[in-house]
Amino acid sequence: MLRYITTRFLVWIPSVLLVMLGVYALAYYGAGDPIKLIFLRAPGDVAYNPERIEAIRESAGLNRPFLIQFGSYIWNLLHGNFGNSLSSGRSVWAMISAAAPVSFKLALCSVILTAVVAIPLGLIAALNQNTRTDYAILGSALFLWAIPAYVAGPMLMVLLIMILPGSAVPYGWGGVFDVRILLPLFVLSFQPIALIVRQTRAAVIEVLSEDFVRTARAKGVPEVIVALRHILRPVLTPVVTQLGLIMITIVNGAIFVELVFGLPGLGRLTVQALINTDYPVILAITLIGSFLVMISNLLVDVLYPLLDPRANDTRRSR
Repeated sequence: MLRYITTRFLVWIPSVLLVMLGVYALAYYGAGDPIKLIFLRAPGDVAYNPERIEAIRESAGLNRPFLIQFGSYIWNLLHGNFGNSLSSGRSVWAMISAAAPVSFKLALCSVILTAVVAIPLGLIAALNQNTRTDYAILGSALFLWAIPAYVAGPMLMVLLIMILPGSAVPYGWGGVFDVRILLPLFVLSFQPIALIVRQTRAAVIEVLSEDFVRTARAKGVPEVIVALRHILRPVLTPVVTQLGLIMITIVNGAIFVELVFGLPGLGRLTVQALINTDYPVILAITLIGSFLVMISNLLVDVLYPLLDPRANDTRRSR
C-alpha cells in the first residue's frame, strides 16, 4: 500500500505542474497587468502615475519574463512560500489557512449528511421497487436535484424569516456546532442527496439479481441481514467513489452558498481574489483544489479493498 501511494504521488507531480503552468499562463497573458488593474479601481489620480505602477511591478517581480516568473513561483512553493496578496499585502498562506478550514468542515459535514440520508433512502427505494414508497423517494430526489444552490439558499433564508420573524438570520460562521450552519448545510446537500439516492437505488437493483443474494434468501437469512451484509457492501464501492467526487464539488463549488450565508471560506475568498485580480491568491486556491482532487481519488482507491476485497485481488494481478 505504501508503494502504491508513493507511486501515485510521483505520478501527480507532472500533473500538478501542468495545472499550475496553465493557470499561471492565463494569469500572465489574460486579464492584463494586475497592478494597473488594481490602481485603476482606486480613487484619485493614482492610476495615472505610470512611474509608481512600474516601480510596484518591479518590486513584485511582475516585470520579468514568463518562464522566469513561473520558475520563481515554483521555487517559492517548494519552500512553503505562497507569496503575498497584491491587493492587501497579506500572506497568501495566512489567508488560505483562515478560509480553508471553513470550506473543508462544511464539505465534510455535507458529505456525512448525504451518506447518512441518501444511502438508506436509496436502499429502501430499491427494496420497494415500483411501489408508492419508491415513487415518493425518487420524486423527492428529482425535486431536490432541480433546485440549484444559488436559488435554494436565498429562498430558504426568506422563508425562514417569514415563518419565524423573531429568529436570527443564519448569517456568518460559528463552527460546525453552531445552529447557523444548518441552513447552508442543507442547501449544499440537496443535489448530492438526490444523486446518491438514485445511484444507490440503481446499484441495489442490480445486486438484487445476483446469485449470492438469492442463495442467502433461500437459506432463510433475515431480510435485514441480507440488505446490510450481502447487498449494501458491494453497493458502497461506486457510492463511495461518487461521495469522493461530491466532496471535491462541494469545496470547489460552494461559492454561492458562502456568499449568501456569509461564510468566510475558500469560495468567498475566490470571488474576492477574482474581483481584485489577486493572482497569487487565485494560484494558491487552484493548487489546493488540484491537491484536493488527487487526495480524494487516493482515499477512494484506498477504501476500495476495504469495501470489496476483489478490488485488492485485481490490483495484485496487475
